[in-house]
Amino acid sequence: MFRFTALLPTNARSQHKSLDVITLFHKPSSSASIRALTLLKEASATASETATIDQAGDHTAQNKAQRSEFELNVTEDPPTNDQLRSILEYVGARKAGDIVRGARDEPDAMKKLAESAENFKRPVVSMRKMQLKLCFADRRSTDR
Repeated sequence: MFRFTALLPTNARSQHKSLDVITLFHKPSSSASIRALTLLKEASATASETATIDQAGDHTAQNKAQRSEFELNVTEDPPTNDQLRSILEYVGARKAGDIVRGARDEPDAMKKLAESAENFKRPVVSMRKMQLKLCFADRRSTDR
């Protein structure tokens, strides 16, 4: 698991808040999954960039940063039933086959995932707390 910190406005840092958790269901042999991991790491690094007075006179870009601290969880494990249900709620039951190979709907996706973890198509990115789930999949790729 990786933890990345992004730039917060000074007044927001003093407030206690829970971290958003972004989970990448990763497959290291998949070029699409590697690209998704790289994108997440770059987004985190960009969000935490700061300049000192010695480095630059204009801090406008850093002062306007809107990203907050988040935790990046990278796993090669398949999702739990609750995680899969949440992902399917976001993409819609009719798109279950885009997430789980051969699935027609949510119950079928649960069944096929239980049969084989390899039925889960990676990469999938899920974000908890803000109720945002994003699916990154290179459907043209043959490395699924």
